[in-house]
Amino acid sequence: MSDRARPADESGPSAHKTHKTHETHKARLAREDPPGKGERIADWADGRLGLMALARTNLRKVFPDHWSFMLGEICLYSFLILILTGIYLTLFFEPSGAEVVYHGSYEPLDGIVMTKAYESTLHISFDVRGGLLIRQIHHWAAVVFVAGMLVHMMRVFFTGAFRKPREINWLFGWTLLFLGIITGLTGYSLPDDLLSGTGVRFADGAILSVPIVGTYLSMFLFGGEFPGHDIISRFFPIHVLLLPGIMLGLVVAHLILVFHHKHTQYPGPGRDQKTVVGMPFLPVYMAKAGGFFFLVFGVLALMGGLATINPVWAFGPYRPDLVTTGAQPDWYLGFSEGLIRVMPGWEINAFGHTLALGVLIPFSLFPLLLLALGLYPFLEAWVTGDRREHHLLDRPRNAPVRTGLGVAWLSLYVVLLIGGGNDIVATHLHLSINAITWFVRVSVFVVPVLAFLLTKRICLGLQLRDRDKVLHGRETGTIKLLPHGEYIEVHEPLTQAQLFTLTQHEQNPPYEIGPREDAGGVRRQVTRSQRLRARLSRRMYGPGTHVAKPTPEEYRELTGGEHPH
Repeated sequence: MSDRARPADESGPSAHKTHKTHETHKARLAREDPPGKGERIADWADGRLGLMALARTNLRKVFPDHWSFMLGEICLYSFLILILTGIYLTLFFEPSGAEVVYHGSYEPLDGIVMTKAYESTLHISFDVRGGLLIRQIHHWAAVVFVAGMLVHMMRVFFTGAFRKPREINWLFGWTLLFLGIITGLTGYSLPDDLLSGTGVRFADGAILSVPIVGTYLSMFLFGGEFPGHDIISRFFPIHVLLLPGIMLGLVVAHLILVFHHKHTQYPGPGRDQKTVVGMPFLPVYMAKAGGFFFLVFGVLALMGGLATINPVWAFGPYRPDLVTTGAQPDWYLGFSEGLIRVMPGWEINAFGHTLALGVLIPFSLFPLLLLALGLYPFLEAWVTGDRREHHLLDRPRNAPVRTGLGVAWLSLYVVLLIGGGNDIVATHLHLSINAITWFVRVSVFVVPVLAFLLTKRICLGLQLRDRDKVLHGRETGTIKLLPHGEYIEVHEPLTQAQLFTLTQHEQNPPYEIGPREDAGGVRRQVTRSQRLRARLSRRMYGPGTHVAKPTPEEYRELTGGEHPH
C-alpha cells in the first residue's frame, strides 16, 4: 500500500459514507417498479377530487363488534337485493289495467279475461328464465327488510341508542320503516291478482271512511269508481321510483350519520363516551360485511327457491265480486287489519254525512301507533332534561320503564296481528271466530298493561341479581361442608372487568319541581308542562323503578377490597 496521502475529497469515513449512500439510492431507484395502472388512476382521481384525505380518515374508523349490530346490516343488504331484483322484474312487468284474454303457458287460466299486469306477472312466473325465482327472492327480501328494520329499531330502543346525538338518525330509521310498509303495500298490489285486489279494496274502504273528503280522495287515487283502470299505472312509479328513491337517500344519510357520530357500543372495560373498542373499517369490517352480504343473499335465494310466497296463479285475476278465502296481507300490515276487524261497527249520522267510526278510528290509530314510536326519543329527552351525548348503550334491565314500554308496544302489535288473522286462527284451531274477536278486543287493553308490569318486574329482578353478584360473587355450584356441619356454596369473586360492566350505569334522580315558595315566601309559578314532566319523571325514574347499585362501602365491608366502580 502506498504511503502517499489520498486526495481530501476521496479520503476519510465521511466521503466513503456519502459515496455508499448515493450508490444505495441509485440501486433502490433502479429496483422500484413504475406505478401501476390502478395507482395512476387513484392519483389522477385524488388530484381532482381530493378523496385521499377523506378515505384516510374514514376507512380506518373503528367499529365495535357485537352480533346485534348485524341486524342493521341485514336491513341494508335486503334493501340492496330488493333494488337488484326489482330492476330485473321491471324489464318484464307491464303496469297496465287494460284487459286481455290469457293464452299463456299456465293452462288452468287459459281463456280467462285479466289485466295486462296480471298477464305479465304470469309470464314472469312461467316463461321468463329465472323469473319465478327472482319474484320470490324479491318478495322474501321485502319481508325480511321490514322485519329487520323493526327488530333493529327495537334493539336501538331497548339499549337507548336513540339518545343525543342520534335523534335524527332515529327519525331516519323510523321513516324508512314507515315507507317500507307503504312500499310493501304498493308492491304486492301490482300483480292485480285476487289477493292483492282484496288488499286494495281494504285500503279504499279506509280512505272512504275519512270524513267529507274521503270520496274525493278515492276518486282521485283510482281515477273514478273503484277499482278503476289507473291504480296499477299509478302504483308502479310510486313503487319502483318514488319510494325507493326516497328510501335510498335516507339509507345514505343514515350511514353518513353513523360514520359521523361513531358507532355506539355496549359497556365494558376501556369503553367510555370518547373511546371506541373494536376493529378498523378497512380491511377487517369490510371483509366481514362483504361475506355477510353474500350470506344474506344466499339465504334469501334459498328461501326464494324452496318456500313459495304469493302464488298469484293460485288466486286468479282480481274481480270486484270475489274475495279469496283466508285473505291475509303480509305480516307487517296484519296489525292494521286487526284494528279494523276487532273494532265494533259503530256509525254516526250527522249533517247528512255518515261517519264510519268502525273504520275511521282504527285507520287513525294505525299511524298514531307508529308515531308514538317515532317521537319517544324526544319525549324521554324532555322528561330527563339530559343534554349530554351518549355513545355507550344501556343494558335493557337498567331502564325498566323504557323496556316495559317497548315490550307493551310489541305485545299490542302481536295481539292485533292475531285479530287480523282471526278467521285463520279460528279454522286452524277449531275455535269460534266471535270468541277470538272478543278475546282480541279485551286483550288490546289488558295485554300491554300486563306485559309492561311483568317486564318491569323481570328487569328489577335482574338488577337484584346483578347487585348480589357484585357483592357476593358468582355461584360456582361447589358445596363446602364447614367444621360445625353447615353447608355453604362457594362463590367466585368477579373480575374487575365484570364488576365494571355491572356497575357502570348511571342512576340519576327524577326531575323535581322544587319548593313552591322561594326564600322570601313568594309563591313560584309552576306551569302545567313542569308538573307533567315531574309526574312522568317520577314514573320513569323515581322510587320502584330501579335497584340501588352497591356502594363502595358495602363492597369493601363484604370483600375487604376496593370498590368496583
